[in-house]
Amino acid sequence: MAAAGGAFAEGSPCWTDAMLPDLEAGRRFYGGLFGWTFGAPAPPERGFYTIALLDGARAAALSRKPDGRLPTAWTVHFATPDAGAAAARVRAAGGQLVTEPVPVGRAGTTATAVDPGGAAFGLWQPDLLTGFEVTGRPGAYVWTEVCTREKAPVDAFYARVFGYGMHPAAPGREADDIMVWTLPGAPGDDEHAVGARTMIDDTYPVEMPAHFLVYFAVADCDAAVRAAARRGGRAVEGPDDASYGRHAVLVDDQGARFGVLEAPAAA
Repeated sequence: MAAAGGAFAEGSPCWTDAMLPDLEAGRRFYGGLFGWTFGAPAPPERGFYTIALLDGARAAALSRKPDGRLPTAWTVHFATPDAGAAAARVRAAGGQLVTEPVPVGRAGTTATAVDPGGAAFGLWQPDLLTGFEVTGRPGAYVWTEVCTREKAPVDAFYARVFGYGMHPAAPGREADDIMVWTLPGAPGDDEHAVGARTMIDDTYPVEMPAHFLVYFAVADCDAAVRAAARRGGRAVEGPDDASYGRHAVLVDDQGARFGVLEAPAAA
């Protein structure tokens, strides 16, 4: 992934947004939790799409759901210089297009796809909106992973669509329960990882669908969990410790699922 605010390499997570039933409630929840402020909303026909800012830099976006049947969820978008070509690779690799590539004013071109396991994600061909201007610091995007029940077809899908290198990274578990992604030609280490595939196992509810989980960095994971609870959210996993830091999975006060990650202290 390129430096936030610059040009993102194809396959890099470059943006995230949430569709919520109550946009104003979302602004209060996430503004209080992450310290976000918000730009002027887009017109109603674009769901009042609103950019979330962290110290004036683009961090994410919120929008109002146009249809109550749509999921209340965070979506991660992957960068591509050609949304049409990426959409064609999605189909060829066994995925589906929910929405075909379509220009969004002068911001860029977007499409929504679903992988063979049923997890939805976005494609983003940038124009004026390149994507994140800030990542990796408290209140900003830090990580994403697809949670699925379909190991082999999903691994093959992302390798074909984005050319990812696949690297097992699951100490203490079955070797390929977690597969870390790197961009083509990048070393297979944590520094160059752009995301991962994890498995939905029997610790999840049986009705849990495949999905992408978006993580935001926090200074104190436990404090973030308490702050979310004060605002009507709750923890559904954790907090737990791992080699990459203390983390938890939360749902907000409207049901959107996301993660928080506190990086380990420097030695």
